[in-house]
Amino acid sequence: MQAIHMEVEVPDELARCQLPPGVQHRLHELLNRQESGVALTDAERSEAEGLVDLADLLSLLRLRGQRLSGAA
Repeated sequence: MQAIHMEVEVPDELARCQLPPGVQHRLHELLNRQESGVALTDAERSEAEGLVDLADLLSLLRLRGQRLSGAA
């Protein structure tokens, strides 16, 4: 396996970006349903996976932005 190193500039505004409250609520709703044993439809599962991926990306961008602002 080969490692790839990438550098990406993160604008300050993007580093502070978070899921909007309605989208965050929807994600929690889907995850809570799944955890309580309710089977999600394929569309809901896909939606939840996409929202988790987006939340993870935004978290990484925020952390990267905080790290860079702390280094300055």
